[in-house]
Amino acid sequence: MTALILGLVLFLGIHSTRIFANGMRTSFIAQRGANAWKGLYTVLSLAGFVLLVWGYGLARQQPVVLWAAPPVWTKHMAALLTLISFVLVTAAYVPGNGIKAKLHHPMTLGVKVWAFAHLIANNTLADLLLFGGFLVWAIVLFANARRRDRAAGTTYVPGSAAKTAVTIIVGVALWAVFAFWAHGALIGVRPFG
Repeated sequence: MTALILGLVLFLGIHSTRIFANGMRTSFIAQRGANAWKGLYTVLSLAGFVLLVWGYGLARQQPVVLWAAPPVWTKHMAALLTLISFVLVTAAYVPGNGIKAKLHHPMTLGVKVWAFAHLIANNTLADLLLFGGFLVWAIVLFANARRRDRAAGTTYVPGSAAKTAVTIIVGVALWAVFAFWAHGALIGVRPFG
């Protein structure tokens, strides 16, 4: 469990510097440059990600069950919510789509939906730490991003229907590949049998 916790602290910590240590971040960039910051950010992010994946894998070998197995409907709900999260995350990368124009921070919302979906469908301490940690982080990050937008007077241009349709199609396709193949191949759990 230690590797999972360290990975979460490192990964979510470096992704939270604009919230909790923006002065340090700004000072680092002023002294060493944006590329040095990006390099440090990338290295720490990758190290944290590797630790949390490895730690979660270790924790799954000897699970600490917190409550009875969730009902079957939670697995179906998780699949639907994860589909929504894939579309939201895709919206962060497709320029000019209506989802980003309306929600402003679709990736963070996608992480929230993904984490919540996995929390309702799982019942171990490792699940609670991993998905609960990401859910709390995404809630705080989203609130902070919206506050920054209001303070800066950020406006989002309206999205086009065509780019929104592309976003949805790509998001659904990515979800299908992940749900029907990659989740089982990479994580060892097949959501659909």
